[in-house]
Amino acid sequence: MARHFLPIGYLHRYVDLLALHKLNVLHLHLTDDQGWRMPVDAYPRLTTVGARRARSQKGPAGPQGAEFDSVSHEGAYTKAELRGLVRYAAERGVTVVPEIEMPGHVRAALAAYPELGNRPERRLEVWDRWGVCDTILGVHEEVFAFCRTVLEEVMDLFPSPYIHIGGEECPTTEWEQSPAARERAAAEGLAGPAALHGWFMGRIGAFLVERGRIPLGWAVSGTELPLDFTVMAWRDASHARAAARRGHQVIAAYHRRTYLDYAQSGDPYEPVAQPGDPVTLRTVHGYEPAPAEWPAEERARVLGTQGQLWTEYVRTPEEIEYLSYPRLCALADRSWSGGRDGWPGFVERLRHHTARLDALGVPYRPLDARSPATAPTP
Repeated sequence: MARHFLPIGYLHRYVDLLALHKLNVLHLHLTDDQGWRMPVDAYPRLTTVGARRARSQKGPAGPQGAEFDSVSHEGAYTKAELRGLVRYAAERGVTVVPEIEMPGHVRAALAAYPELGNRPERRLEVWDRWGVCDTILGVHEEVFAFCRTVLEEVMDLFPSPYIHIGGEECPTTEWEQSPAARERAAAEGLAGPAALHGWFMGRIGAFLVERGRIPLGWAVSGTELPLDFTVMAWRDASHARAAARRGHQVIAAYHRRTYLDYAQSGDPYEPVAQPGDPVTLRTVHGYEPAPAEWPAEERARVLGTQGQLWTEYVRTPEEIEYLSYPRLCALADRSWSGGRDGWPGFVERLRHHTARLDALGVPYRPLDARSPATAPTP
C-alpha cells in the first residue's frame, strides 16, 4: 500500500478474503520511494512530509500506463488503525508482516529527513514516478540510529516473527561517489562501496535477531543476504533453490508466476497493469515453489509462496480485487493441496467457488466470457 494508499477499512475486507482462501499472511508494504504510510513517534515528518507526493509535471509515458504519477496522492495509517488491523487479522488466522524498506527505496524518508542521505544538503521531494530510485540511505551512525528506532516502533505494533526490511533494488552509485561511504567501506575492511549493502543488511538483521525477530528480505540472486535472513526470491525461478541450497529459509515468489500486478490476459479491456506479458490463472496454478525433483533438505527449507500486488497502476479496491481473483484462488489451491487433481479439477471446483465471490461482491476475471463489462474501468 506504499505506492497508492488504501483506507484501513479496505485492508480489513482484504484480510477477510485472504482468510476465506486459507491464505495466512498479509505482507504489508508500508514504505517506499513514493510514500511512507506508518507513523513513527520519533520521526513525525515521515508522515507529515513523506506520506504526500505532488502530481508529476512530467506526464504519461508508454502504452501500459504512466511512468510518472499523474495525480497528487497522500495517506498514512494511525498506530491505532494498524494495531486494530493486526488484531482483526489474528482473529482470522492471518499474520500481518510489515515491510520497512532499506537501504534503497527510501526517497520518501529522505524527503522528510535529508540528513539521512548521502548528500544531506540536498532537498528532495517524495518521488512521483515508478521504478528504481537511485537515492539511498547513507552509512553514517545517525542512519543506523534512525533504522533501529523505526524498527523498535514497528516491532511494538506488529508481533509477527518476521520483519521485512526490503533490501533489493539498491543502486550503490551514491555510495561510490560519497567520500564518507568510501571511507566507511575501507574502515570496515570491505572490498569497496558496493559491499556496504551486505554489511548494512547484516547490521540491521543482527539487530532484529537480538530482539527475537526473523529478518526477511528480497533477494535479487537468492544468495546475497546474510544467512540469518529468510529469503524472498522473486527475480528468477532458480533463485529459490539457490537460497535453499545455501541454507536459507525461503519464500518462493517468482515474479512471472506470483506477481498479480501483471494483467491476467492480453484482452484490451483489462485494467492498466504492470508492463509485461500476462500472468494467467493457469500460470499461477502451475507454479511449484519447491519441485519434487529437489533434494528433500532443500524442499524442506521452502516455507511457502505468496502473491504480490504492487500498486503503481492500481488505485481502487475494485481494481485490486479484479487483479487478485481468481488468481489468489489458484495460488491457495496450489500452495495447500499441490494441485492434486490438476488443472481440470481446479477449474471445475473454481466454477462452484465463484458463487461465493459473487455473493461477496468480489470483482474477478470470469473463467470464460470476454466482456468489457466484467472488468473495472481503468
